[in-house]
Amino acid sequence: MSASLSRSVTKVTTHVLQEMKLKGEKIAMLTSYDYSMARIIDKAGIDIILVGDSASNVMAGHATTLPITLDQMIYHASSVVRGVSRALVVVDLPFGTYQGNSKKALQSAIRIMKESGADAVKLEGGREIADSVERILSAGIPVMGHLGLTPQSIHKFGTYVVRATRKDEAERLITDAHTLETAGCFAIVLEKIPAKLAGQVASELKIPLIGIGAGAGVDGQVLVIHDMLGINQEFSPRFLRRYHNLYAEITGSVQSYINDIKNLDFPNEREQY
Repeated sequence: MSASLSRSVTKVTTHVLQEMKLKGEKIAMLTSYDYSMARIIDKAGIDIILVGDSASNVMAGHATTLPITLDQMIYHASSVVRGVSRALVVVDLPFGTYQGNSKKALQSAIRIMKESGADAVKLEGGREIADSVERILSAGIPVMGHLGLTPQSIHKFGTYVVRATRKDEAERLITDAHTLETAGCFAIVLEKIPAKLAGQVASELKIPLIGIGAGAGVDGQVLVIHDMLGINQEFSPRFLRRYHNLYAEITGSVQSYINDIKNLDFPNEREQY
């Protein structure tokens, strides 16, 4: 087997991710919401692209992920899929499209798969969504789970602090992770939980665990692209590493453009017909 399994494949699948975990190769995952960005990060070699309901925040300007609709998620997912040839594309089921109703969850998942061409869907929650996971899987649709900090439940918890710090919460998270694996999830995102707990869950489960603010003991990492590239400057949690400062880069470019127009420098002789 090659030194890097993910780089040797032409299309990342759920099976490839399982093989990566078995081999100990870390999984790289980023969010994307549009064709142009998806095309760039896919060609750069990202393993998984998440069309996250974080589009509600970074694309639409909402304070939470709750307002985004299924139609809007399908629009973003369709745009991403058209720009991707290699990465596995996973799409969040938005708030209100699966909670408490496994039949509705299946209908929502089918719409995403049929209308966007994505590879899988993601749901937040543990034992309370097991029925929905099983029903969606019965239609042949791969499901990624999401435990720990679950942004769609923000009004229930009232805060974005680290989850599962108490013993009872940690035990429930471990049980929920096993429940999701048994239900058939191909992977689980663990968000903002203690690194020791995340590492324990990753060692106990056979499926890949992708962390965000969950330490290095998991099988992969995910970040929101706008945070990682420094487009969004307002969000600065401990787990975020900014790899660029596009906010400053874009601001400077726009200001140069404005100045060139005001100073009659753009367009010059070479830039007109």
